[in-house]
Amino acid sequence: MSSAQDPFYIVKEEIQESIDKLLSTFHRWENIPGGSQEQQNVTKELLVGCDSIDWQVDELDKAISVAARDPAWYGINEVELDKRRRWTSTARTQVGNVKKTVVAGKKLDSTSTADVNGMRRELMRLPNSHQTEKSNHYASQDNDDFISSESDRQLLLIKQQDEELDELSVSVGRIGDVGLTIHDELLAQGKIVDELGMDMESTSNRLDFVQKKVGMVMKKAGAKGQIMMIVFLVVLFIVLFVLVFLT
Repeated sequence: MSSAQDPFYIVKEEIQESIDKLLSTFHRWENIPGGSQEQQNVTKELLVGCDSIDWQVDELDKAISVAARDPAWYGINEVELDKRRRWTSTARTQVGNVKKTVVAGKKLDSTSTADVNGMRRELMRLPNSHQTEKSNHYASQDNDDFISSESDRQLLLIKQQDEELDELSVSVGRIGDVGLTIHDELLAQGKIVDELGMDMESTSNRLDFVQKKVGMVMKKAGAKGQIMMIVFLVVLFIVLFVLVFLT
């Protein structure tokens, strides 16, 4: 699963956008005169935004904890889990710093320039020379971890695709066997229908022949002969009726 398809990165991007918007509002809050109605409105907006982001980060942490129970099932490893935990920790720290500053400003109704600059440095995580070296080291390690986790996910994805193709191949083979069975059955039914048609045609020809013979006999017998034949058949019917039903 690529990072573009991973639900974690989708949610992470949404939370990061909320954090960026929160920081932008916080910078605007810093320049608003203390005690004004505008500052009160922006303060309320910041506190609501902090609570919303905290809740989202908590839910993301719960999802990470679930994935940590069986990382292989979700196609990730311990390095990727640690990377995700570090990001949620950083996001929670940023939001917490904003909330602390806003709450303090709400109580004191003012914030000194030094405090604001210090908080801004912490929010933006501006490193000093020693922190720069440490940050570069972590960045290099994160890049290596990201490449490794992406490679693992690609291999897992390829394996899953191979298994799905194997299952699809088996299904196609079964469908082909069923199709051949249906074809053979249709051929057998076709032969039966052809034989039935031939029998019906033969029977029809015989019936026509018998009708023609009966017609010829009737013509040769004449009217008198026909009457005698009818009388004979009636007598024969009566005799058979007596034999069958009265004896």
